[in-house]
Amino acid sequence: MTDRGNALLARVDAFMRERIEPQEQAARDELAANTAAGRRWTPLQTIETLKKEAQAEGLWNLFLPESELGAGLTNAEYAPLAERMGHVLWASEVFNCSAPDTGNMEVLARYGTPAQQERWLKLLLAGSIRSAFAMTEPDVASSDATNIATRIERDGDDYVINGRKWWISGAGDPRCAIYIVMGQSNPEAPKHERQSMILVPADTPGVDVVRPLPVFGQDDAPHGHCEMRFTNVRVPAANMLLGEGRGFEIAQGRLGPGRIHHCMRLIGMSERALRLMCERLSSRVAFGKPLATQGVWHERVAQSRLMIEQARLLTLKAAWMMDTVGNKVAKNEIAMIKVVAPNVACQVIDWAIQAHGGAGVSDLTPLAEFYGGARTLRLADGPDEVHRVTIAKNELGRYSPPR
Repeated sequence: MTDRGNALLARVDAFMRERIEPQEQAARDELAANTAAGRRWTPLQTIETLKKEAQAEGLWNLFLPESELGAGLTNAEYAPLAERMGHVLWASEVFNCSAPDTGNMEVLARYGTPAQQERWLKLLLAGSIRSAFAMTEPDVASSDATNIATRIERDGDDYVINGRKWWISGAGDPRCAIYIVMGQSNPEAPKHERQSMILVPADTPGVDVVRPLPVFGQDDAPHGHCEMRFTNVRVPAANMLLGEGRGFEIAQGRLGPGRIHHCMRLIGMSERALRLMCERLSSRVAFGKPLATQGVWHERVAQSRLMIEQARLLTLKAAWMMDTVGNKVAKNEIAMIKVVAPNVACQVIDWAIQAHGGAGVSDLTPLAEFYGGARTLRLADGPDEVHRVTIAKNELGRYSPPR
């Protein structure tokens, strides 16, 4: 860690301990009150107040690597900060460092025109609006993005968009003002030049948020993961990102940082779960002795620590490689940690739930929500199987005989 990274980590840690963690229950209570009042999809004022405090203290937009628009941190410097944010599910939003806005801001910063940046990036960086990334579809296997079937067709000075999307994170948030939509613009082009990405304002006629999709029975209000329909949605040709047929190019630039940010937060989530597990084991007595003295729990606690340390080191290696040799060269490390981190988190959280008994699957702890989030991330940004294929091909290629 650099001196700059260490100084920011100390400030983020203090903000988490003194401001965010004491407000976890207040946020739950506010959501419950909003639900009872029929306002479930309303931004939580608990979080909004904390966002103003974080922005006032300069703990804002920490994620943008080496950019004058953010803190200018490297990925390796940002990793421990994101890990600390991962101790509370919604903490990254407080620092304007939450998905999918982070990925969308990176896309606009890297590929947007000055006009697109002026219209949307500035507002996202200020936290005035939120956004969503519309790629996954219900009718095709979206783990192979060449299957994406939504059509983006040129019509004069406009593009017209038709298709269905689902699991669109953030689409349920009333502050969601802009979508980045991926779809086919030229089905006859070479395989990886058929897709484009285009900016679609949320208030455009024909954009329909059909419903929120629950994860293990939770709708994740007021953020939401939604099914959407685009019906003859017409936007100006100037809303195209980078150019027709360059959707895959943009996706690779977007998904590398997005994947590793999730992994960073998962390490923090795993640490929190391990702490809760140890506290529970030390405070509960079963069959005449504390749970912490029973051998099965020694095995699980030790294994949790081993797994977390290994996952953290792999995350830091991937971040360092992204900084030093670029996302493309680091793609194997990014794929590896994208498999490892969610699986480690799922296992550690599962053991923590087991240690808590019935309380572990209730809302008395964050563990049930943690598990839903970690398990979902074995699918989001590419399922485990796709990343394993990447890793295997790379490994086999190292030992293939020369041709």
